This record gives sequence, structure tokens and C-alpha cells, in this order.
Amino acid sequence: MISIKDVAEQAGVSVGTVSNVINRPNLVSADTRGRVQAVIDRLGYVRSESARQLRMGRSRILALLVLDMANPFFVDMARGAEKAARAAGLGVMLCNSAQSATEEADYLSLFAEQRVRGVLITPADTTGRNLASFRRRGIPFVFVDRVVPSHQACSVSVDDVAGGELAVGHLIAAGHRAIAYVSGPSQLPQCRDREAGARAAVAAAGLPADALTVLEVERLDVAAGRDAGARLLGLAGRPTAVFCANDLIALGVLQAMYAAGVSVPGELAIVGYDDIEFAAAAAVPLTSVRQPAVQMGRRAAELLMEETAEDAGPHTHRRVVFPPELVVRDSSLRPPAEAGR
Repeated sequence: MISIKDVAEQAGVSVGTVSNVINRPNLVSADTRGRVQAVIDRLGYVRSESARQLRMGRSRILALLVLDMANPFFVDMARGAEKAARAAGLGVMLCNSAQSATEEADYLSLFAEQRVRGVLITPADTTGRNLASFRRRGIPFVFVDRVVPSHQACSVSVDDVAGGELAVGHLIAAGHRAIAYVSGPSQLPQCRDREAGARAAVAAAGLPADALTVLEVERLDVAAGRDAGARLLGLAGRPTAVFCANDLIALGVLQAMYAAGVSVPGELAIVGYDDIEFAAAAAVPLTSVRQPAVQMGRRAAELLMEETAEDAGPHTHRRVVFPPELVVRDSSLRPPAEAGR
């Protein structure tokens, strides 16, 4: 394996000069820098990042652990985090817990072994035990898509209660009086908050509580949405509108309605959540509550880098909450087939 000493010998300079060319090129003259870089290129020398971390005690890698990498929302979040990290000369290790507390614990152990600079996480373990254990490793972390008390850690999220109110308030304003909410796993705070917002909209409109029917699915994906669609079709007094906990579920419901010959939005209006790219491209363009995923990832990475900067002073945790935005498209535009049913 080519070492930094080999480069120094071939270039006729000291090991310290080679190190400066790699890490602090502004300290080296242009002629020397060019000569050393030519030798690096010719020999194919690659710096050992692990050795560098051991010497400096700092990593150049942030870890991002999300619930589901198949969900475009988290892909967009990762894009935002990566853009901020790259601008600071850092990299991002992207991992998927698949909504499993066990997978999450395994990845947190890996992050500790790799001595990452810090972790951005959307927790799968709702008990908090995984992060309580990880906290003892002394590696900073920031919550993304999750609200936590500011004394625990920095967090970046969207006001999901307001998002649920926007979605169901829109459906009520269109004349719907029998609405379903298809929730993901109830242990996820995001799903509970969106339901709380939906119930608040029902109450604000003076409707009875049973105007909102809640169906829970185990996963936040298209297949779960198709299953929920089948359940909706079997309900007595079927709702005229449905609000879904995310766009993937909403797309699955839309597929189920299409397969059953149910008109959307003529017989069933649909509203999703996240406003992923596929929402606008669906067979019936999907109304959705937009989360600024890219901005959320970028802001979370910025908070983590502020906390872990070499010249960072005393750190005060911050809670950043973005407002949601309702994006209205064809899937909810028409009035219900039987207004007030």
C-alpha cells in the first residue's frame, strides 16, 4: 500500500509538506504543491481517513438514519443534508432503519464504532431507549421530522397538527361530512399529530366526532394504501373523502379506487401528505400537504455542524418547526357525489 512517506520520498519533500498539500494547501507554494500532487496522482496515493480521524479525534462523516429509504420524502431530506455537508467539506453516510427499533440500534452501534462526527435521525424506537444508550457515547445528534423538547437535542420538523387541520379543513370546505383518516403506525408521533389536526378541523367545523373514521395501517407505503383502500370500500356508509398520513398511502388508495372503478374525486376525494414528486404525476394529480423536505435536511445538517464545529462554543439546542403548505390538485377538487351524506 502506498504511504504518505512514499509520496514524500518520490517528491523530495518532507512528510509534513505532503500533509500540508493534502490538508492545508494554502501553506505550500504553487510549484511544490504541483510537484507533490503529480506524485500523488502517479502513485495513486489515497489518504487513510480512519488514520486521520484517530490523529485528529474528529470525523468528516455525518450519519443520516431514516425510517424508509423507499419513501421519496426521505430521499429529498437526504439531498438537503448532503448539500449542506458537502458545502462544509463533509460527507453523509445514509442508512435505513426500515421502521425497526432493532435495525436502528444496530446502526447506532455502527456509527459509534466508526466515530462519526454526528447523527441526523428520524427515530424508529419510540421508547427512546436506543438514543438514551447512544447519548452516552458522546456523539451529538439532531432529530429530523420529529419534535422533541429543546433540552434533549436540536430538532427540525413540520407542524403536523397544523398539517392535519389543513388537509381535513380543505375537505370539509369542499362539502365533505364523512371523512376517513388513514394513519400509519399509531406509535409514530407524526401520525398521531396529523390525526390530532384532523380531529381539530372536524371540531372547528362543528361536526360530530364520528364524522372522522380512523383506519390504521402497519406501514407507510403504497401496498398499505391499497389494503386501506380495500377496507374503505367495505365500510358501511362509505366516506366521501380520505386524508392519508403520507403520499405513498394515498397513492395506494388511489390505485385501489381505480381498480374498483370508483371515481376520484367524483366518488372519493383524496388528500395525501409530504407532496413528493410522484404526487403531481399520479393518474389523478394528488392534493397533498407539503413538507419542505430538502430544507429540513439542510437545516438539520447545519445545526449538527454548528454543534460539532472545531471552534464551537457552548451549544444551545434549538427546535426548528416549518409550517406545512396545502397544495390542491385534481384529487380533491370536485364536490362529493352525495354532499352531506
